[in-house]
Amino acid sequence: MSAAPSRWSQLSPSGRRVALEVLVHGPLARTELAQRLDLSTPSLTRLTRPLIDLGVLREVDDAVEQTSRPGGRPPQPLDVDPGLDHFIGVKLTGSHAYAVLTDLRAQIVRSAEVEVDDHRPAAVVALLAGLVAQIRGQRPAPVAAIGVGLGGIVHEGFRVGRAPFLGWRDVPLGDLLRVATGLPVVLANDLDALMEAEHWFGAGRDVSDFVALTIGAAVGCGLVVHDRLVHGGDSGLGLLGHFPIDPLGPACPDGHRGCANALLSMDSIQAQASLAIGRPLTYDEVLDLALAADPIADQVVGNAARGFGVLIADVVNIAQPQRVVLTGEGIRLAEVGWDRLVASIRAHRNPEASEVDLHLVKDDPMLWARGAAAVAIQRTVLDTLP
Repeated sequence: MSAAPSRWSQLSPSGRRVALEVLVHGPLARTELAQRLDLSTPSLTRLTRPLIDLGVLREVDDAVEQTSRPGGRPPQPLDVDPGLDHFIGVKLTGSHAYAVLTDLRAQIVRSAEVEVDDHRPAAVVALLAGLVAQIRGQRPAPVAAIGVGLGGIVHEGFRVGRAPFLGWRDVPLGDLLRVATGLPVVLANDLDALMEAEHWFGAGRDVSDFVALTIGAAVGCGLVVHDRLVHGGDSGLGLLGHFPIDPLGPACPDGHRGCANALLSMDSIQAQASLAIGRPLTYDEVLDLALAADPIADQVVGNAARGFGVLIADVVNIAQPQRVVLTGEGIRLAEVGWDRLVASIRAHRNPEASEVDLHLVKDDPMLWARGAAAVAIQRTVLDTLP
């Protein structure tokens, strides 16, 4: 088993800043890189030379620029070698563990999943260790670190403070898995992990402020401000799920009437439609009926889409992000009810306010596992692994 790449731990603060800019936004021409970092050409040259010598950065060909500049030495942009380092990301739920092997830019190389039928910590650790071995394959790829994302509260990147779906409190999962695999391990709340992946490698890559809203078993929210994930002592509790939307709406299990969870969770939409139509329906069946113009299903879905629009508008009015990412297991609601969702957002914003930049990201369990890998990537290149 390989440890975190030593070259990342050898970087100076200034050199790391250069390397991170190229990792997230590269390949970059030297002139553009210098402009982005407000550096002079000599200063950039001084900083990049040791990065190239260490193998952190490399010069790459740029066919477009070469053909557009027939004379002189063709420019050679700088980039990382994404395939030089590999990472494993795991999304852990109460029923399954999903794993991906990624490169340095969180591109998925391979994936695997297993069922989780024993929630005892020792059993889960053994299961995850086997999954790690499986995802590495018969010819094991060198792995720098493992990231694990799960719903709940995570402390200090290695200890699960609370994971309701597993019935866990105060479980040192990171330490246990590190011993079982011999690899550095970092834990994160699953939505925080997804946010980090979207920030560095996804829909939030080109903005410094964005919000992500998720629909699934509950409603979740993540926020990046000035290129930093907003994280507090209550992160992982899903607090936005209890944001009030309709005081006359149904109550959630905690007794909050008309909150986001009561109106928008998959179980709530499924229950509302099943009761109104008079037979049990799955979540997707409700959406399919709405698409087929069933009047009852269409009303339930329309009300939920409008409620989601109210929530999005309120979040945007408060946080003023540059972009809003919508995803989650139940995000098909936004697809089916798109027109009503957008109209609701506009109705709850100042008429002179700018249009909300909405990005719909189709849900996939491996997307969440990729988020966990992204956290491992971040902690490795920043040299902050537990």
